[in-house]
Amino acid sequence: MHPRHSLTHLILGVVVALSLTPLMVAVDAQEQITFVSSRDGHIRDDVPGIPAFEIYVMDADGANQRRLTNNRAHDASPSWSPDGKRIVFVSHRDGNGEIYVMNADGGNPQNLTNNLSYDSSPSWSPDGKRIAFDSNREGRFNWEIYVMDADGRNLQRLTNNPDDDGHPDDRYPSWSPDGAHIVFTARREEHVENKFAVTYEIYVMDADGGNQQRLTNNRNNEWAPVWSPDGKRIAFYSDRKGTFDNFDIYVMDADGGNQQNLTNNRAWNRHPSWSPNGERIAFSSNRDGNWEIYVMDTDGGNQQNLTNNRHSDANPAWLNSPFSVSPVGKKFTMWGWLKQSDP
Repeated sequence: MHPRHSLTHLILGVVVALSLTPLMVAVDAQEQITFVSSRDGHIRDDVPGIPAFEIYVMDADGANQRRLTNNRAHDASPSWSPDGKRIVFVSHRDGNGEIYVMNADGGNPQNLTNNLSYDSSPSWSPDGKRIAFDSNREGRFNWEIYVMDADGRNLQRLTNNPDDDGHPDDRYPSWSPDGAHIVFTARREEHVENKFAVTYEIYVMDADGGNQQRLTNNRNNEWAPVWSPDGKRIAFYSDRKGTFDNFDIYVMDADGGNQQNLTNNRAWNRHPSWSPNGERIAFSSNRDGNWEIYVMDTDGGNQQNLTNNRHSDANPAWLNSPFSVSPVGKKFTMWGWLKQSDP
């Protein structure tokens, strides 16, 4: 017998002896989008008369929509873990906004923060070890950005802009794909003409809070920036047309250059989220009279409605796991060995 064949047989014998079974899996990788919806008609227990939002998930084509949470306390701002196994989100179920995490099927919810202030906008780091979020725990009108371990430990404040008459805010953190930087929305004092005239701009900083730099510079508001999967671009929404009843989705280079309006209509278009392959952007819009989830190409073309009901659907977050799509966006094949299940 050829020596190479003998070695192969020996390896296979060892594997069988260890009760392992060979497996080849060809996976039609289905991208998923999580979002929030008031479609169940629940009313918040903590705010009578206000609809309660629950967290849902659907396939990237809008099919197979299913609910993950079920309470009357308002759940919002979902963000996937990089491995796609968990979702971090904000919940009011304890009387104020806290950061929770649950399994991707909605099971095993756990409270990560516990204080009397409001914690919001969680964003999972690319390595899955940390979660960035914003909080007003330093003062009612003083929002800062924090980071903690994925289990809620080792809390650290990354920004420090004390409250004053201008009410500076640092909000909506989003990690760069390499985990080295965080982009965020900030209301600082650069545009203060009087105490009511401060606007929000897009900033970026190192992951430890250092080297904070402004990327946009205009007298309107820029919100909720998110990095593209390749780290070259940042999407956000803005009212730079000058009317607060009109927000559009914009995209720019990671250094703030080449800013482009993608939606350009007379509605509110908010909360962009990149597809894993960087070819599409999901967002929410009220252009049809109520909030729905839409998707479009990254040049603004081919805009499509994914949800269609008379209640509100918002805050889409695309599963951006390296295993959620293959390089060609269709299928990946995984070779390996899986331990046999007990009978």
